[in-house]
Amino acid sequence: MRDKLKNEATDTLFKAILQLKDLDECYAFFEDLCTINELQSMAQRFEVATMLKSDQTYLAIASKTGASTATISRVNRSLTYGNDGYDLVLGRLREEENKK
Repeated sequence: MRDKLKNEATDTLFKAILQLKDLDECYAFFEDLCTINELQSMAQRFEVATMLKSDQTYLAIASKTGASTATISRVNRSLTYGNDGYDLVLGRLREEENKK
């Protein structure tokens, strides 16, 4: 998958994202870049990943997030067979929380 995704334009986008300094800058950039529905879908998938990592059931996740079982399954596949991107970010968020 990464080979299909990796190109100069995607590299430039990711480099741009890495330049963002705080939540306000993220909101400004992503509101320009994505539709509200796209942002909400990404946020929902991230919430699903967080809940799956804390061993919550599909039923509980669907009830809280409104995600379909297909979306939950897709995220679960990414957690199990993906590139560990969710784990990387969730681990860093956990580290940040532990510092507080």
